[in-house]
Amino acid sequence: MRAADVMTSEVITVGEDASVQDAARLMAEHGISAVPVVDRERRVVGMVSEGDLLHRAETGTERRRSWWLEMMSSTNQLAGEYVRSHSGSVKDVMTRDVVSVTEETAVGDIAILLETNRIKRVPVLRDGRLVGIVSRANLVRALAMTINERPSGAEADDRAIRDRLLAELKAQKWAEVSPANITVKDGVVHLWSSYYSDQEKRALVVAAESIPGVRGVEDHMRPVAAYLL
Repeated sequence: MRAADVMTSEVITVGEDASVQDAARLMAEHGISAVPVVDRERRVVGMVSEGDLLHRAETGTERRRSWWLEMMSSTNQLAGEYVRSHSGSVKDVMTRDVVSVTEETAVGDIAILLETNRIKRVPVLRDGRLVGIVSRANLVRALAMTINERPSGAEADDRAIRDRLLAELKAQKWAEVSPANITVKDGVVHLWSSYYSDQEKRALVVAAESIPGVRGVEDHMRPVAAYLL
């Protein structure tokens, strides 16, 4: 099952020149917790979520720090927080580094993206332009629709590959990989885990390549330090 099979096609968006009040009004009226920010060609330039609007001067919820924390904070950080809590422009408060997928992205991979990035939705792009959005709710509905389906031959093979790889890694003392960080689609193993060393990363790839039936390995792994920044 792919993003195109489960995504919401009619996406509520705001323009990059919209006001913060416009974004908040749309979210309240449609009962959604975030909206993509798009340019005139429907290219996603950011995302505005409830979290981005949590600390606002209008509601008296702007971030306040104790004097000693304020002394430890850089002027750039303090200035940035002021802009985000006082600016009336969406472009100043939106999250710019937006995780996205294509219509062909497997729903299993989307679930991992949502979990590892601690987000609730991802925009779906075609040639860089917004065509849909997949949320956690979309994935839950997809599960409800397939709960009684038996796996096809290809899906059964993918499941067998994944089970063999998990068993192999479980037997290795160096391997500390969560099952949620390994997905298999059409014989291709996708590795999403973090790693402590290049040797450990290479060992994970080699273990995947050694499983019978594996057609390829896609490395999405990041060093542990990347999660600590």
